[in-house]
Formats: sequence, structure tokens, C-alpha cells
Amino acid sequence: MSKLTDRAKKLKTDIPAVFLALKEKKTPWYAKVIAAVVVVYALSPIDLIPDFIPVLGYLDDIIILPALIAWCIKCIPKEVVEDCRARSEGLWGEGKPKKWYYAIPFVLIWVAVAALIVVAFVL
Repeated sequence: MSKLTDRAKKLKTDIPAVFLALKEKKTPWYAKVIAAVVVVYALSPIDLIPDFIPVLGYLDDIIILPALIAWCIKCIPKEVVEDCRARSEGLWGEGKPKKWYYAIPFVLIWVAVAALIVVAFVL
């Protein structure tokens, strides 16, 4: 259980570190794209798979987000990641920022899915 707890604590510092790496000049452009997706997804109040769906609802919190963070960190140079982790300590001590506009991409995805379903049943 302590290994899981350690990973959860690491995630709490890795999300702000990815946010900081997004602004670094040494971060490659493709890592910045992945970092932007990670930050928007992590801070969005809306999940890709809503939490009210049994079992599947928590997959994004347990599998998708950590996988995205790990992928992003692998794409960023090691010295940049270490520097950003050091600077991210206590960055979001009061909790993650609550910005409504982080939800826009996910609302658009759900609207597109709903539109596709309606079109599929009408045609």
C-alpha cells in the first residue's frame, strides 16, 4: 500500500511540474502539446469518463491520467523535469486551481459524442 501512496504523492507534484515544464524553453514542442493535454485534463472539472459510471468512471483517475503524466515526463529532458519538480513543491498547496475554462475541451467532446449518437439514430 505504501508504494501506491508514494505514487499518489508523486502525482501531486508531477502535475504542477508538468505545468511548469509547459512554459520552459528547453521543453520540446511535442512534449508541450502532451503537457497541455495533461494539465487541461487534470484540472478539468469534467472527466472524459464521468465518475458516476460504475468502475469505468474511475479509470481516468487511476489509469489514464497517470499514464499521460508518465508519457509527458518521458518526453521532457531529465534536467527540466528535475528543475520543475523542485519548483513545483507547494505550488498548489491550497489545492489545484479551479478554472471553468479547462472544462471546455471535454464539454465539446461530449457534445460531439451526443451529436453523433443523435445523427446515428435519426439516419
